[in-house]
Amino acid sequence: MLPALLLTMQLDRLKMCIERKWRCILIYITVFLLISSFCWYNPKINTWRSGFTFLHHPLSTMNPVTNPSHVKPLEQLDQLEQVSLERMLYVKPDAMRPPRSDVSMMTPWFAPIVWDGSFNIDILNAQFHLKNVRIGLTVFAIKKYTVFVQTFINTAEKFLMVGHKVNYYIFTDRVGDIPNITLGEGRHMFILEVPSYKRWQEVSMRRMEMIRDHSLRRFINEVDYLVCVDVDMEFSDHVGVEILSDVFGTLHPGFYGSSRDHFTYERRPESTAYIPRDEGDFYYAGGYFGGTVEDVYKLTNFCHDAMMMDRENHIEAIWHDESYLNKYFLYHKPTKILSPEYLWDNHAGVPAFLKRRRFIAVTKNHNAIRNKRALLGHSRNKKYF
Repeated sequence: MLPALLLTMQLDRLKMCIERKWRCILIYITVFLLISSFCWYNPKINTWRSGFTFLHHPLSTMNPVTNPSHVKPLEQLDQLEQVSLERMLYVKPDAMRPPRSDVSMMTPWFAPIVWDGSFNIDILNAQFHLKNVRIGLTVFAIKKYTVFVQTFINTAEKFLMVGHKVNYYIFTDRVGDIPNITLGEGRHMFILEVPSYKRWQEVSMRRMEMIRDHSLRRFINEVDYLVCVDVDMEFSDHVGVEILSDVFGTLHPGFYGSSRDHFTYERRPESTAYIPRDEGDFYYAGGYFGGTVEDVYKLTNFCHDAMMMDRENHIEAIWHDESYLNKYFLYHKPTKILSPEYLWDNHAGVPAFLKRRRFIAVTKNHNAIRNKRALLGHSRNKKYF
């Protein structure tokens, strides 16, 4: 009997020991879960978080982060290169005294109008060098317009975006006519072969389609900003990063002081480029616009789609791609506007407010270059271009 009693007592002790161990395990599990809930549960986004910490989008509210591929881990931000700042000496800006009082320097939607004296290029260069920006410049040298490439590039090398990385994109149907030009460090020229068109108006309108397509396929991977200008021009003074913005347009030199009634907008309501006579801010030149690649893509895509809609209805806007550009800028305000300093024709003289002439038209015979008679039915008050 005694051995049996001892065996029973040992079994009871073993059972009690096992029960104690299980109770300890349960307590440990409970404590672990409580600690985990405190450390890993984020009340802001109301969801469980993994071992990676993601930034919350600044425009979001209390919604969970559902697409972490579009946000950066904090670990990545820790690896960002530290900004190196250098001492700069310049005249203190005066908040009570604008640098220019003879011209308008700001639009009602707070887009600056760039004039000489309105910016300090040293400060701007320092800021843009920190971003290590790459600028793309597009021009179209179709048919006989290839004769302007040499002067255009040579003057650009002297005055355009000096000290910054620049890609020249030359759209042409005559690849063999484009000269070899020695470029500065960090500057490259790319020849993009495109179809030729019989009418110069068609060439003008197709620019939007070609810039759009190359923005999507190529430019987005190679540059940060695009500057889209005419090739039958030359740079005659500094043109730098002061022009860069999300999307910018340029005041047409023939209309900078005109009223809406004198703007040669498309006035036919059946056209997608139609602008009523009681609307309009400025008249923008079709030969000088730009911005980030993304914004230039949106602009050119809008203009091309609008042209195609008009074509289906057998309509051609009065001033071709320029008409659609003005329609776009009416309802998608540019974030910066370039003054006539950035697009001028010396045949217009030199008004007192024009301190610099940075980008000027080359003297030429339009009819000889285009090989077509001028449009007789499209008279307008535009004096130049």
